Amino acid sequence: MLKSARKQEKDPEGRMPLVEHLRELRNRMAKGLLAIAAVTIVALVYSEELMQFLTKSVPTCAPDVTSNGGNCAIVSFNTLMAPFSTTIQLSLTTGLVVASPIWLYQLWAFVAPGLHRNEKKYTYAFVGAAVPLFAAGAYLAYLILPISVKVLISLTPEGSANILSLGDVLDFTLRMVLVFGLAFELPLVLVMLNLTGVLTGRRMAGWWRGVIMGVFVFGAVITPTTDPVGMIALAGPITVLYFGAVGFSLLNDRRRRRNDPDAELDDDEASALDLTPETVGAVESVSAPRALPEQASGEPGGGVRRLNGYDDIT
Repeated sequence: MLKSARKQEKDPEGRMPLVEHLRELRNRMAKGLLAIAAVTIVALVYSEELMQFLTKSVPTCAPDVTSNGGNCAIVSFNTLMAPFSTTIQLSLTTGLVVASPIWLYQLWAFVAPGLHRNEKKYTYAFVGAAVPLFAAGAYLAYLILPISVKVLISLTPEGSANILSLGDVLDFTLRMVLVFGLAFELPLVLVMLNLTGVLTGRRMAGWWRGVIMGVFVFGAVITPTTDPVGMIALAGPITVLYFGAVGFSLLNDRRRRRNDPDAELDDDEASALDLTPETVGAVESVSAPRALPEQASGEPGGGVRRLNGYDDIT
């Protein structure tokens, strides 16, 4: 009965009314939130194991060793509510990340019916490439984290203790993973801009000096290590991916020019015109017809009766 009632609500062209769209959006959101809540509950059960996994990059002190200088650090909670708030924050973050395939699919299922076939194809390709790139960046961040934390702790002067808040350690870890993952998405964004006709491969290739400089400066700022290992570990793969995106864009531009020579022209740019003059044939004489029917009669006065010097139109 419910399905038949919904079919009757559609107009003759098959489009759903606003109420039906809102009902579908509510159902999609409910499914996504249920998935996030289920994963969050599981993460609450294993919150201690998750904290140990994410704080593994910190060189913690042994139980009988006091932190002194930059040798090791003590991870602690600084406030009374810190254990509770940190556990809830970690569980919610885990729920959002682990359940992302489900709520992203619900979002896609709501948006996809309004997209064209080409737009769906580009979206599938974007998601299929974005997920492994983000995962590679996140994994690289997790590998660099121990080096970064060790360098930061080594700056502690002698006689001072390193007592780190667990919430700060988790925030630093998640921030590094997020930044590295998003940095690996830069070449994919450039490719999508080229596919949509916003950027050309030649223009991207002309930016290579500035891009390389910016990527290495970004790597030096994000990876707080005194040696160039962390900077090269981040900037090197991004540079390789950037040149890969440039090569793909150049090939795509060549294919586009082969199919349509005017594909890369701007809206206000004129295409090349053939201005070669053509030969004009002999001029033919054309007799001009008389303008009025009465003039075509050939009679004096045009064959029109006049009354008191005026045309008798009656």
